[in-house]
Amino acid sequence: MRKPIAAALFALLAGGCMVGPDYVRPPVDAPAAWRLDEKDVRDLANTAWWEQFGDPVLNDLVALALRENKDLLIASARVDEYAGRYGFVRAELFPQVGAGYDAARQRINSSVISGSGGESTFNAYSAALNAAWEIDLWGRIRRQTEAARAQLLASEEARQGVIMSLVGSAAGGYINLRDLDRQLEIARATAKARGESYDIFKLRYEGGIISLLELSQNRSQYEEALATIPVFEKAIAQQENGLSVLLGKNPGPIPRGKTIDELLLPGIPAGLPSELLTRRPDIREAEQKLIAANAQIGAAKAQYFPTISLTGLFGFSSTSLSNLFDSQSKVWQYGGGITMPIFTAGAIAGQVEAAEAGQQQALFAYPKAIQQGFREVNDALVDQDRTREQLEAQKRQVAALQQYADTARLRYENGYTSFIEVLDAERSLFNAQLQYTQSQQIQFQAIINLYKAMGGGWEVVADKMTQAGGAE
Repeated sequence: MRKPIAAALFALLAGGCMVGPDYVRPPVDAPAAWRLDEKDVRDLANTAWWEQFGDPVLNDLVALALRENKDLLIASARVDEYAGRYGFVRAELFPQVGAGYDAARQRINSSVISGSGGESTFNAYSAALNAAWEIDLWGRIRRQTEAARAQLLASEEARQGVIMSLVGSAAGGYINLRDLDRQLEIARATAKARGESYDIFKLRYEGGIISLLELSQNRSQYEEALATIPVFEKAIAQQENGLSVLLGKNPGPIPRGKTIDELLLPGIPAGLPSELLTRRPDIREAEQKLIAANAQIGAAKAQYFPTISLTGLFGFSSTSLSNLFDSQSKVWQYGGGITMPIFTAGAIAGQVEAAEAGQQQALFAYPKAIQQGFREVNDALVDQDRTREQLEAQKRQVAALQQYADTARLRYENGYTSFIEVLDAERSLFNAQLQYTQSQQIQFQAIINLYKAMGGGWEVVADKMTQAGGAE
């Protein structure tokens, strides 16, 4: 009968109860659908969406970023840190066993012990195993372990969030670079055409065919185009520097692949609002932080209750090293202790209050992260849809302005209008061409933002690339 009783007692002491609230996921008010209903959505959330651009150079840059980006390496090291914290917190659930060996030589005045005169000198040797175990009767250690585990998972979700942001930033930075390249190309081509026109106008002015006013107007148009070239060159260099650091390299040039006109537009990923809770790492991170904060309340409240500790020792002690491990030299000891706070001047109450306040902060942060996720998806959907319409209109505008510029120059050459009409037409065409290219970049960025906002299995694909040296 003793063994079943002992086993039951051990289970009671080891298991006990846990004070503090158990975690329950807060209710989420998720909309049934997105504000904008896209008809051409496809199940692309689990694929490497950046490969849909059709540019091998972009694929290589994303792979390089996933290998070398310093923020991602920092986030990975932070996961290892929290894994270590979880390990040493969880270790307190188990008995701590140690071993020791002592050797000493002592001199004692016999009169101190027996009252008689004389002195004695002897050796003392001991070897023992010792064990200590705090019985987690009220769940303090288990709550701390629960919190440490949630913090570990939150750090991993934060790392996934870095991956999500990194892929989007690498792809977006490259698209922006190709947009700037195209704008510089337009500026240089325009400057070249206007320079050739200016050379002709100088010859006409010298021949007395045109006035100084017309020559000055033509020169101002030429100088306007020249002035835009350094602006784009500066922006390109700065974009390359920023992208280089994002890739984990020193600032420098970035290789190019397809032009912005040659890049393919990725499809629109499918997904419901309710799926966002499991697809976005920032939302999962917010929930893990809430779980950790909730567990800390129990850990703080458990300090009000008694702490029960068991200790034990078994070993050998002798005055002679040769007899140390004889059976007559055995020593053992076991015992237990109970400690309980009586007066702490509000220390425990303060810890409980702080833990409850921390839990409230995490409780508000969780739905905020969800609402932010809903907003980002809706914003990206509206952005890519309306930008697509804007881009189509701007394309028609560029075609119309090209015809206007050709017609205005023809009318001027035939003496039907002044050069001001040509000036207005070509300036409008130049600005429209730049705006069209900028809108192309905005549309690509809107799709990138949509994939980032939707989350999904593509993060797992990207994560494998970090672990496999950039190869899937």
